[in-house]
Amino acid sequence: MRILATLIVLLVLTDLKAQIKLPVIFDDHMVIQQQTTVPIWGWAQPSQDITIKMSWDTTTIRTKSDNGTFWKSAITTPPAGGPHTITIKAGGDARTLEDVMSGEVWIASGQSNMEWTMNSSADGKPLVEKIDDPNIRLFTVPRASAATLQEKGEGEWVVCNNESVGSFSAVAYFFGKKLNQNLNIPIGLINASWGGSPAEAWTPKEAVEGKPQLAESASKLNNEQPWAPVKPGVLFNAMINPLIPFRIAGAIWYQGEANAAAPSTYKNLMETLIMEWRKQFQSDLPFYYVQIAPYSGYGDESGTLIREQQVKMLEIPKTGMAVISDLVDDVKDIHPKYKKTVGERLADIALADTYGKQGIPYQSPLYKSMKVEKSKIRISFDQVTTGLLAKGGELTEFLISGEDQKFYPAKAKIDKGTVVVSAKEVKNPVAVRFAWSNGSIPNLFSSEGLPVPSFRTDAWTTSH
Repeated sequence: MRILATLIVLLVLTDLKAQIKLPVIFDDHMVIQQQTTVPIWGWAQPSQDITIKMSWDTTTIRTKSDNGTFWKSAITTPPAGGPHTITIKAGGDARTLEDVMSGEVWIASGQSNMEWTMNSSADGKPLVEKIDDPNIRLFTVPRASAATLQEKGEGEWVVCNNESVGSFSAVAYFFGKKLNQNLNIPIGLINASWGGSPAEAWTPKEAVEGKPQLAESASKLNNEQPWAPVKPGVLFNAMINPLIPFRIAGAIWYQGEANAAAPSTYKNLMETLIMEWRKQFQSDLPFYYVQIAPYSGYGDESGTLIREQQVKMLEIPKTGMAVISDLVDDVKDIHPKYKKTVGERLADIALADTYGKQGIPYQSPLYKSMKVEKSKIRISFDQVTTGLLAKGGELTEFLISGEDQKFYPAKAKIDKGTVVVSAKEVKNPVAVRFAWSNGSIPNLFSSEGLPVPSFRTDAWTTSH
């Protein structure tokens, strides 16, 4: 009888200790989005009273779990700073989240070039041992896929230092570092990325399958690839859904290489992903992304066509694109070794566009229009503030064509913020293409040093 009684007591005590369960995004060392209303949720015993107290506020928040153990409430967050505590009580159980900072929280997602770690980056590894950034907090979502929506998730918040940063996304770290330096507030970075993953896997399944064009493109993905799952929704289910509806400031994204098999629908696919994330996170999130780098290993024009689609993505409200065609030292390697400038260009977009910082050059010039002038074509650009320049000599990577659709290498020169293009083989030009091959590394820049992305003036049928 004594043994039975002891077991009953132990079971009761164990049950008391396990009454509060939180999603992994709520933990010690976390960053909460500043000066807003942040949803907070978890699990307790059925129909149990829950109280929440924050060290920055005298208010006690009260809620109750439902008969399925789930509870949800919201807290009003303070201005940037900390550290703070959040204490949650349920029955005889209490959980206190320690070392909580208030600041700006960003999610970083995509495939291998976002996943690429500081230790693997040519300009990241030399810095790792010296890094000590207590006002930057890192959260890595472990690789996981699921056919159904997951709730609790995996991962933990850690303080950014030389022990934790080496295995973290280099692009995300350099992005967060520049935000922290310029805003002088805590930054939380959530890395949810998986090398080789297509955008369909990060988009809710129903959203992909509900659009015939996207469903058809998804059917072209290689389901047998050994390095990442490709089915619609499986990474959203396991790696994004457990974070929802945690309040975040925005998202950065580096992906597109895995969708080269069907580039024509990429803009539609990404718009679907962005709108779904905004709906699920209950916020009109800024979404800033990297245009994929030059790489000669794509088939046909597929890499160039993905880049074209990424330019078109700028039509989606509250988006921005970092062009990195100048940051590649080997077009036969799909993974550029240098990530610092990539992250910093994304940060410049956020600083200017989200945080309203003035005087930051953050937009690459974009093709606007063309005008035929006898045997030449004049190209005009948007987002040219102080002018254009050619790095390393004469302009390269321009092609020109007549009505026969045969393109010839062209001479091009800068003229008062425009580019004039011609070739002796084309007497009556009708079209220009720029950097129109998968591995093109052109040398046309804004005067501030931002590269001009590839473009074409025609809409002729391509191989995709």
